[in-house]
Amino acid sequence: MDDPVLRVQSQLTARDRVLLGWLYDHGVLTSFQIAHALFPSLDFCQRRLRTLYRLRLVARFRPLRADGGSYPYHYVIDQLGAEVVAAGRDERPPRRDHARVERRRWTSSRTLEHRLGVNGFFTDLAGYARTHADVRLGEWLSEAACRRSGVFTRPEDPALVRAYQPRVRPDGYGLWVSGRTLVPFFVEYDTGGEPLSVLTGKLVGYREWFAAMGRVWPVLFWLHSAARERNLRRMWAETPPLVPVATGARDHAITAGLCPAEAVWAVAGGGGQRSTLADLSAWVLDDRDPTGEAA
Repeated sequence: MDDPVLRVQSQLTARDRVLLGWLYDHGVLTSFQIAHALFPSLDFCQRRLRTLYRLRLVARFRPLRADGGSYPYHYVIDQLGAEVVAAGRDERPPRRDHARVERRRWTSSRTLEHRLGVNGFFTDLAGYARTHADVRLGEWLSEAACRRSGVFTRPEDPALVRAYQPRVRPDGYGLWVSGRTLVPFFVEYDTGGEPLSVLTGKLVGYREWFAAMGRVWPVLFWLHSAARERNLRRMWAETPPLVPVATGARDHAITAGLCPAEAVWAVAGGGGQRSTLADLSAWVLDDRDPTGEAA
């Protein structure tokens, strides 16, 4: 019997496999995000995406704009693509309706903008790494992956792995590698819709989580605007956070032509100067190598 997974595998590049894994794990990416993260040009990216679409590895949709016109193509995993990813990871095959459910979820989701924002944060890092030789995005975990029991807990503490469930829900986890410097971090992507007191309240959960993990990593608040960042930092000046926190404002970064890898981060209690993502290694308290290998 002809196996479509075996038939298509020989046509895939290493870059294709990275993309399929991202779509499987993170749901949806725009053509612009994919091009920036993985390809030397948008035209090259679009040609390859058309090939993957014809092979039925990815599916796509194009939301309409409220003021007319449409957005760029948004890509999600198709059923064959999901089966290829599962086979490559030696996992159980996905449900037969996996791709249909995922496609319906994102074409009708009220959280699409937020998910694209979170994913854009990480594809910006990947795009920066693609053009800078000494850095890389070593790991990228989704919100769902961060909630899995024991994913960050020390393996030598099996009772804690089973017992502790974090109260916070990071929008993502990443590992930034710059030369021999490792910076594990959590991301809170802000759309401007939550009260600042809610953002501050999340730090209590992070403090408990770090105590349970036995390690401390920076929490990055990627904020809607510079004005919102100033207001949040004003709150923290009165009640200093008890975990390492850095803030960045998207409108400031866009105006300055900077990405999250560059000097856009202001550490709470650090005087307001901007640091690069690699500089935040000073706030990492960790006696292990998060990549599982020597740096």
